[in-house]
Amino acid sequence: MSQPRGNNYILVIFDSCRYDTFIEAAPKTIAKLGPIEKRWSYASWTAPSHYNLLMGLLPHQSPQNIYASEYYKKDFLRFNERLGQQDIEFKSFVPKLYFPAFLQQKLNYRTHAMVSLPVLNPRTILNQNFDTFRLMDSHNDMRAMLKEMRFPEDRPSFYILNVGETHYPYALPNEDPKDWPRISGVHGVFKHLDDHIVGGKVVESHEKFFDAQKMAELRNRQVKTVQYLDGVVEELFDMVPENTYITITADHGELFGEEGYFGHGPIMHEKVFEVPFVEGKLR
Repeated sequence: MSQPRGNNYILVIFDSCRYDTFIEAAPKTIAKLGPIEKRWSYASWTAPSHYNLLMGLLPHQSPQNIYASEYYKKDFLRFNERLGQQDIEFKSFVPKLYFPAFLQQKLNYRTHAMVSLPVLNPRTILNQNFDTFRLMDSHNDMRAMLKEMRFPEDRPSFYILNVGETHYPYALPNEDPKDWPRISGVHGVFKHLDDHIVGGKVVESHEKFFDAQKMAELRNRQVKTVQYLDGVVEELFDMVPENTYITITADHGELFGEEGYFGHGPIMHEKVFEVPFVEGKLR
């Protein structure tokens, strides 16, 4: 008798999406997966956080009175439900400790990545044990990813989707770039978002560093991107096969002027680690 085929598994990462903006957006379609939890990222910047995610270390709870090693064991057991398999535990990932390698080599999955942010481009170390790994043409168009997804019946598929609408400048795909917000000292770093070039010249400015009204507008833009993405996720739900498990979360949060911080990365603040987490099978 053949081994159980297992579930298709889709890991959707809303880049930079913090927990409270996600909750304020009240995404009704996404909530069909299950209860939306507040969890914490292992890292505060895109690249190291995605490395953790691809180790199988999804955003964590923060239970008290338990050894950290015991939490890891329990957390990795969840992959049995996600993948529709049995006997998966932390040691199953040894020696590479890399989720795509485990899926490819031990469970015969097809593995695919579609990313929106250039710091995750196919030339980085993250592109290991993927059948396909693509930096999308636009940094803010999750719907374009759906058009590329396929689910052949002979083998299960794994997709990781790094979604950029929720990342600065929190722009929807139909929005004219001329209408994007411009934050002096920030926008220059991301002016090549849609190129393979990473970085840029930081613009010097004598403007007031953080304007409270502008920060509030930026936060509201992220709320609106989550509301928009809820509709795109509905399209995802409609197209996936029945045996598909989906996790939706974020790689890290974002600061919108709280205590003098904006953005993410070299910041130690709870809001940059708080992320939404929801998962389940629709049917």
